[in-house]
Amino acid sequence: MIQTLFGGTEEKSGLFERMKQAVTRTRENLAERIEEAVSFSKEIDRNTLDDLEATLLGADLGPSTTQQVLGKLREKAERKQIKDVQELKRLLKEELLAILTAVNMQPVQKAKGTPEVILVVGVNGTGKTTTIGKLAQLFRSNGKKVLLCAADTFRAAAIDQLEVWGQRTATEVIKTKPGGDPAAVLFDALQSASARKTDYVIVDTAGRLHTKSSLMAELEKMRRTAQRIISGAPHETLLVMDATTGQNGLQQARLFTQSAGVTGIVLTKLDGTAKGGVVVAISRELGLPLRYVGVGEKVGDLLPFDPKEFVDSLFE
Repeated sequence: MIQTLFGGTEEKSGLFERMKQAVTRTRENLAERIEEAVSFSKEIDRNTLDDLEATLLGADLGPSTTQQVLGKLREKAERKQIKDVQELKRLLKEELLAILTAVNMQPVQKAKGTPEVILVVGVNGTGKTTTIGKLAQLFRSNGKKVLLCAADTFRAAAIDQLEVWGQRTATEVIKTKPGGDPAAVLFDALQSASARKTDYVIVDTAGRLHTKSSLMAELEKMRRTAQRIISGAPHETLLVMDATTGQNGLQQARLFTQSAGVTGIVLTKLDGTAKGGVVVAISRELGLPLRYVGVGEKVGDLLPFDPKEFVDSLFE
């Protein structure tokens, strides 16, 4: 099972501070616009919440999620239950947290024995290979044995990039020649991992456009191969999304999740956008938990996602 692998109070405090730093642009944008929305009103009413709608859309919550959140707030406003801006922020936090918690509390499938097999999918350019390297670092820093599988054989550069991350994290990479059979290299990787009692096998997959039916057939073949060798494999299929692409990335993700058996999301480049509200839209509209968020370029800049820490970081 993928675990957050962090436990101590000091560590959790450090993670929260890193999350706060990552969403600085979103927090500043959100706070400033909320203050503007209520500055001309003596009370929080429907007109105030109409102004708030533009703020939430600007943070990239998306139309559907924004309407759900505002619907709950309008009910309270009509009953005069929102007295001031602080109360508005508190209730907004509650609504956002409720959406995130409903999805992100889903249990991860537990692997029986080792290795645990993680397929990583996504469109080229989202940070897929970088995420794999950061995952390897995260697991290895907690004493786990990791093997990387270069099953994106479509691009020679993808194999080279994964090898670079293997060197950075001191993690072995199982590969084949460019153009080789991805299922065959996966077979070799899983056989090797089983023999060595490796804890995790992280598999890079081709990032060609999600509309290519051949890619989905390729992923399905890899799934069958994994299941033959390791019970319950793949145990996770993580879709890597780029936070800076916002609603466009969400549409790509919908198509991937329909055909690739995605079980969780890794959101990269969260520190590079003022539209961090896409986190909430992803959770609600895809119905998939966020497992990790990328908050920088360094090898250690991948954080386990915690709904409460994320929402708190948007307002504190």
